[in-house]
Amino acid sequence: MPGADTPLTWQDIPAAAISERFITASGPGGQNVNKVSTAVQMRINIFALGLTSPVYHRLKMLAASYLNLQGEIVITARTHRTQPANRQAAQQRFLELLNQAHIAPAKRKKTRLNRVGKTKRLAQKKNRADIKKGRGKVSFD
Repeated sequence: MPGADTPLTWQDIPAAAISERFITASGPGGQNVNKVSTAVQMRINIFALGLTSPVYHRLKMLAASYLNLQGEIVITARTHRTQPANRQAAQQRFLELLNQAHIAPAKRKKTRLNRVGKTKRLAQKKNRADIKKGRGKVSFD
């Protein structure tokens, strides 16, 4: 698999990990959709992709709704009128998921306030508390 900076292409995916089936689709096409199976249901086995552990876990999180119990990501594309266009759409959607999984999230850096910043923050909190205290019930004691 290419590095994190280069996006993956469909040629980088092993052919053994992919299976596709064409099904009848609803949508544009008129009577054509009743006769021709144009929608594609693509199944990609995530175990056969050979991903590193962090990428594998990020892909599982990103593709949670597409993932079945057999470890396959099931993508159905039915927006176009032809099989090649739907196949291309399904491939593109999977590649976007996979490329997104290859991007490691940025580590959060802890920030530290200096003494002046802390006293300023506490003074603002005290000021805000006094404002809110003044909104309470008025007593005539």
